[in-house]
Amino acid sequence: MSKKRALISVSDKSGLIDFAKFLEEKNYELVSTGGTFKHLKDARLNPIQIDEVTDFPEMLDGRVKTLHPKVHGGLLAVRDSAEHMKTVQEHGIGLIDMVIVNLYPFFENANADISLDEKVEFIDIGGPSMLRSGAKNFNSVTVITDVADYAKVQKEMEETGNTTLETRKKLAGKVFNLTSAYDGAISKMLLDEEYPQYLNASYKKVSDLRYGENPHQSASYYVSTTDNGAMKDFEVLGGKELSFNNLRDMDLCWKVVNEFKDEMACCAVKHSTPCGVAVGTSALETYKKTFDCDPVSIFGGIIGMNFKVDAATAEELNKTFLEIVMATDFDNEALEILRKKKNLRIIKIKNPVSDHQTWVKIDGGILVQDSDNQFSEKIEIVTQNKPSAEQEKALLFAQRVVKYVKSNAIVVSNGIQALGIGGGQVNRIWATQHAVERAKQKFGGDLVLASDAFFPFRDVVDFCAAEGIKAIIQPGGSLKDKDSIEAADEHGIPMMFTGMRHFFH
Repeated sequence: MSKKRALISVSDKSGLIDFAKFLEEKNYELVSTGGTFKHLKDARLNPIQIDEVTDFPEMLDGRVKTLHPKVHGGLLAVRDSAEHMKTVQEHGIGLIDMVIVNLYPFFENANADISLDEKVEFIDIGGPSMLRSGAKNFNSVTVITDVADYAKVQKEMEETGNTTLETRKKLAGKVFNLTSAYDGAISKMLLDEEYPQYLNASYKKVSDLRYGENPHQSASYYVSTTDNGAMKDFEVLGGKELSFNNLRDMDLCWKVVNEFKDEMACCAVKHSTPCGVAVGTSALETYKKTFDCDPVSIFGGIIGMNFKVDAATAEELNKTFLEIVMATDFDNEALEILRKKKNLRIIKIKNPVSDHQTWVKIDGGILVQDSDNQFSEKIEIVTQNKPSAEQEKALLFAQRVVKYVKSNAIVVSNGIQALGIGGGQVNRIWATQHAVERAKQKFGGDLVLASDAFFPFRDVVDFCAAEGIKAIIQPGGSLKDKDSIEAADEHGIPMMFTGMRHFFH
């Protein structure tokens, strides 16, 4: 039986020796490069070096070793083409039947604290070239990029003597899936444009999810290969697996508490909407204030805290059915207490929020915008009455919360809690009525109101005055701003304009 040939060049050497031994037993000649050759040789296998095939030395610090006609001719030659077979024979090109290559770790180093020149050295050229050549010729060549595929290929070869066309085609598809993501990551680093000509997405699957937004929808969870982020490297410390809706709600929840970087903040989210937000001076106090915002809606919700959770707070958390508790850290006693609820997901967040773009899929296209992570620096008082220092602080608190509520969005606050949240209505007055009504049910003191967009009429101001709202903050920008300002002056309500609206559709 004539020998077949497998070309092997890997950075991830896990599982390779056992698979390479199997190939030798199946009468494969192993051809390898550099470190891979040494790894195989040390395991007492019998590889030959690539320069014995090419009759050309490795050069330029290893940048050129497999870019050669005797490699790519052996991969690309069509076996049932008489002309191709004549050509390879004339030039002494040996056919290559299998390629086992995984790429230089560019993904792992794209965000490393190293220079651009150092990152460039992690860009693999020969690897993707061999993979793509072999994948194009999948009718004859088996191409393996993932160590997880060794077992499948071995089992198939044991059963049939070779890989099936169906398997080779699928493995070829994995090649182009990998190299497109790899190239996308490199392009992003070098091009450094916010809106490039072609939108490349480089994401790697973490897991399949049980289902999507609803049980009849399938779903998977992917993370960026190029960007860090709070939802990429979190640590699961307890509880059952995360769902599609869990992950989406976690993202929103963590973005809310990150608005308050210099304060202890807690947020409760239910169905992708904040139902409680508060700041405080201790972990327990801050959580209790959040709970008090809406003790009904918080049931079955998600809690996010930008501080370490202690035992007393954990005991309080366990009094309510929650899906997820997420925080920057947990002390050992707190973890022990929270783990008594077996299904409660306990999440330690490691990274700050780093999203700089928002993508929205539409049928046949995708919309890309920069993320709404700004806060107005041009806030002005537009009424005769000025808010007190306490009122101004309360208004700015409410304004930080309102941009995470579905438009039309209204947040009523006392400065340390979001006591009434109204959003998702088709007009602003309904949202205002809902938010004010909720807040007055729970709090009898002075309340302020924030809106995510301007008031097109004076009706919101008139309603606020009738309900005892003491101060208002809104973007301004309506053709009828004057009407709202006059209404506020009539009622003696101080009002501030931010000049920046925060629609969250």
